[in-house]
Amino acid sequence: MSSDIDVPSSGLSADGNAPSPSGKGGAASATTAGEAPPRTSDRGAATRSALLAAAGEVFCEAGFAQAAVTDIVARAGASVGSLYHHFNGKADLYLTLFDEFQNRQQERTREAINTAREAGERDPMRLFIAGAGAYLNGCLSERHVARLFISGDGPPGFDRVMRQRLNKWARRNAALFHTADGGVDEALVIVLTGAMAGAVSEVSGSDDEEVSRRLADDIMAIVGTIRNPRTQQP
Repeated sequence: MSSDIDVPSSGLSADGNAPSPSGKGGAASATTAGEAPPRTSDRGAATRSALLAAAGEVFCEAGFAQAAVTDIVARAGASVGSLYHHFNGKADLYLTLFDEFQNRQQERTREAINTAREAGERDPMRLFIAGAGAYLNGCLSERHVARLFISGDGPPGFDRVMRQRLNKWARRNAALFHTADGGVDEALVIVLTGAMAGAVSEVSGSDDEEVSRRLADDIMAIVGTIRNPRTQQP
């Protein structure tokens, strides 16, 4: 994925000022004494954000395969050239949206687990439930985005990316579940991770938020009862 770089100087108005939101230079873009003018890198970042937001909307409405680059740039108020300045193409936009969603989800789960730990919780399953519940809540609060990534309509190879993310999540979960001999309860981690993958699919795919939240609560209640009888400590 390409990194943000400053827009060229041709993006400035004739008087050298950055354009105002209306696209015109002059008094509207003038700054008061001691106030720094907008940086071109800030404008580039704003364009990148607008492209991502527009891509998310178009993908959710039309699906990845049917989404057109021209529709994305039109909705973003940008140009095709600016899109390829920031991204390698439609697939890059999709994968960036997925990465950013997963980063937000990871932060939600981290905060939930840390909050539980700060409250004195030490039981691995309850910590897992705290994090998993936060993840499902994130799927509910961003249901259209979450649904996009489980729809099966992604760029070629996206299923492999999903599997890699699932494996990474499983490895993080493994850190919570240690056996008496200091190892990892891999069987329990596999069962829990698989259960959560199914839960995410069902919760994200529902059109009724109230039903989805009840389902999420029921799933968490059941997941919380799962134990490995071979490794469970007395």
